Amino acid sequence: MVMIESEVTTVWQKAVSDWLVRSGCLYMMAWGLDCSSWDDSVDWANIEQFAFEEIPAESFVLTSWHENDSLEEVMHFCKHFAVHPSVTLPTTLLLQISLEAQKKKVSMLYGSA
Repeated sequence: MVMIESEVTTVWQKAVSDWLVRSGCLYMMAWGLDCSSWDDSVDWANIEQFAFEEIPAESFVLTSWHENDSLEEVMHFCKHFAVHPSVTLPTTLLLQISLEAQKKKVSMLYGSA
């Protein structure tokens, strides 16, 4: 789950999106500032990973953006309902993009979701 609370450059966003896909991310949910652009950026990173060819089902990255949902709602969905049709999702990465680190707050929100 990517929480965007600070503006970033397109180049940085692309680099992070590529990193997420190369790292094995199979379901990316974006929440916050310009979150729909993250949906697109990760989609393109997944497409480029397979050189614009067909993406195997077990490597297809599901993406969603949640511009009208609260952070709590998105965390609840992430924790309880996010599934991949071909692969079990064993771990969750909470990536906060912010000028102020709030690890404890984010961890508590996810824990209570």
